[in-house]
Amino acid sequence: MLWSAHRFNALATLSPREIARFQALGEAPVSHRKGARIRGQGDPVRGIYLMIDGWVASSLILANGARLIQKIHLAGDILGTPSMVLDRSADTLTALTDAVTAYVPEDRMGALLTSEPRLAAVFLMAVQVERLVLMDMLATKGHSSAVEQFAMFLLDLHARLTPLGLVHDDTFDLPLTQEAIGDVLGITSVHTNRTIRDLETQRLIERRGHAVRLLDPAALRRLAPLPERRLRPDPAWLPRAE
Repeated sequence: MLWSAHRFNALATLSPREIARFQALGEAPVSHRKGARIRGQGDPVRGIYLMIDGWVASSLILANGARLIQKIHLAGDILGTPSMVLDRSADTLTALTDAVTAYVPEDRMGALLTSEPRLAAVFLMAVQVERLVLMDMLATKGHSSAVEQFAMFLLDLHARLTPLGLVHDDTFDLPLTQEAIGDVLGITSVHTNRTIRDLETQRLIERRGHAVRLLDPAALRRLAPLPERRLRPDPAWLPRAE
């Protein structure tokens, strides 16, 4: 099972050799059971992780014990990059479903950035995408309704799951508890339940078990508090491929 470079291919046209270099970064894939902690907040930092399969949450535990999920990771993501500048991990990585990751020691990442300056630039672009996501999250929390935030959350998942072949007829699996969704949006599980029912009543979504169908993606987009972010692939400043 290989790590998918599709998120990096969305930023730059990678050659087969470059994709192979990215995929060769990780050690042997490791399986994690649902609920397993991959790395805890405060653990020593010695590397990062390639996300191969499943769903993983990046979360912070505040001094008062509250949990805040910063990011839901899917296949093709790279986990733990914010902590690369720290001695100890800033967040906790938890498997929300059965998941598979591949560990990348720091020295391997450093060697790639030294030997492959173009891939280093693509990695920089990927980090900026993550920064943009956090900017949007900060902009909406406290300034948008729960319905608006949840609409944007569903559209983001739809966009990220589509390249993985996990969206069919605008339907995808959402294997998150209402508590976890509430942690992402910064609301209670009760408020989360009310928000989901509101979107169902408006005939914007439909649920069957864990499956969610977007009945009117265009209406959800109009409801979202921020415009769709369209990536600019192969920017002029990016070093040319060999």
